[in-house]
Amino acid sequence: MNDALIHLLARAEQLITRIEAVLPQPLAAPDWTAAIAWRYRQRSNGFGTLEPVRHVSTMRLDQLKEIDAQKDKIERNTRQFVQGRSANNVLLTGARGTGKSSLIKACLNRYAAEGLRLIEVDKTDLVNLPDIVDLVAERPEKFIIFCDDLSFEEGEADYKALKSILDGSVAASTPNVLVYATSNRRHLLPEYMKDNLAQTRSEDGEIHPGEVVEEKISLSERFGLWVSFYPFSQDEYLAIVAQWLSSMGVEAQEIEQARPESLIWALERGSRSGRVAWQFARDWAGRRQHA
Repeated sequence: MNDALIHLLARAEQLITRIEAVLPQPLAAPDWTAAIAWRYRQRSNGFGTLEPVRHVSTMRLDQLKEIDAQKDKIERNTRQFVQGRSANNVLLTGARGTGKSSLIKACLNRYAAEGLRLIEVDKTDLVNLPDIVDLVAERPEKFIIFCDDLSFEEGEADYKALKSILDGSVAASTPNVLVYATSNRRHLLPEYMKDNLAQTRSEDGEIHPGEVVEEKISLSERFGLWVSFYPFSQDEYLAIVAQWLSSMGVEAQEIEQARPESLIWALERGSRSGRVAWQFARDWAGRRQHA
């Protein structure tokens, strides 16, 4: 073999190596012992990775107040899942700041020792759900695919990948994977009055309701369990404030003194949510620590 041919082959191998480096690669399994939660991230080079969450929220179920009915449903479903019994994908909807995401994190902490794991996937990465499911399908752990604040705007097609995973794909459902999603919209897609008014007429004169409505509600219907959250009353808000302040070491007398200011705090933000109560408690307790 002459030198020119050897040089040509070397250049060809270098070129192939460079091309392979920029081509999308199969999703690689992470070190599953490194964490109990991961985030899926799509890199600019097209590679997807599962990044371990080093500092998982320490939220506990007993810290979540005034949502006992919702908590019972989610914990029961999660417990069935972890124990290998039948369980449903879950859609948590309703008022913002009422504990939807916190409840999922608290369930993770409650059942992590029994093999529960969580993978957070952003809405823009839902097209990669089949790769994620295939990656964990043979694992002994139970995985919750967590989609936070999920909603889709008119014209977005990412929801179709989620529909396929939930129900409707040729592939069978994977027994060690469930999807838990939170949203402020019950049907996940924007609904308009014109959708309800849309209709078509067949040749024989039969009138059919607009099919666009069916398309918009079909995604949420694929979640087997719907759990709704509602705005808190003033008394419920004050109870949550008291719980958070107590957990931060504030004495009962000071908690009582904080009530009027906590109401002003909520009024300024236009919301009596659990999130607002948590934010007030952090501010109040922080100021007392400084004093």
